[in-house]
Amino acid sequence: MKRVAIQGYSGCFHEEAARRFYSTLGEQDLQIAECDTFDGLYSAIGRGEADAAVMAIENTVSGGLIPNFDLLRKNPQKIKGEVFLRIEQNLMALPGQRLEDIREVRTHYMAINQTREFFKAWPQIRLVESEDTAKSAAQVAREGLKGVGAVASRLAAELYGLEILAPGIETYKQNFTRFLIMDDGLTVPEEKIDKASLCFTLPHTPGSLAHILTILSFYEMNLTRIQSLPIPGKEWQYFFYADIKFDTYSRYQQALAAVRPLIDEFQVLGEYRSAL
Repeated sequence: MKRVAIQGYSGCFHEEAARRFYSTLGEQDLQIAECDTFDGLYSAIGRGEADAAVMAIENTVSGGLIPNFDLLRKNPQKIKGEVFLRIEQNLMALPGQRLEDIREVRTHYMAINQTREFFKAWPQIRLVESEDTAKSAAQVAREGLKGVGAVASRLAAELYGLEILAPGIETYKQNFTRFLIMDDGLTVPEEKIDKASLCFTLPHTPGSLAHILTILSFYEMNLTRIQSLPIPGKEWQYFFYADIKFDTYSRYQQALAAVRPLIDEFQVLGEYRSAL
């Protein structure tokens, strides 16, 4: 049974993403290793407590999880896949409760931000920030809290025996999170690889980034994301994180060969099959 580290509590969206990805590989039974932090994902692998990790990297509403880009650069595990998960927030409570009975709702601050519009119609409900959506659901179930709800995934409701009082209460329905898969046990055949995540630094000269992007465009590399983060101790210099998609692996290799002489530091964070 594959052991997969997730950030959060069993039943959270990280677990949903893990199960969705590995189900496409025919692996239905996973052992979930819960971690309090994203750093903990890598620690769990390093201690031999997990074979793989699933980590959120960006969301279509709230943007990129900036600290996680740094984790990708600093740790040896390579990206071996990705999965996009539509984030559906559901209000749940103990069976038999009605929406009119709820006076307090517990959930993660991001879930609160994504559902504020719904709760404007229920001013009697106090929103309480917690560390994890699924953990809030587990607390309601375990402690038998009447009049208290949680906002979490459908998986959390199923796991903890809660009843969904209001499904899909997120403000923006086109709310997707992209998760990355770090699994050294996975081998992605070269003919299946059509996406890569890169990290690089450039000379501090005018037009250096534009030059790189022009070359990538010439080789028909589709830049799907670029993120810059400052280099500590070097004023106005940056690490650039880029995701590129391509049709053929050989063309991608040609593009890398063309840009390498123009780059100071270069790191391939992963080569994998795009989920889109």
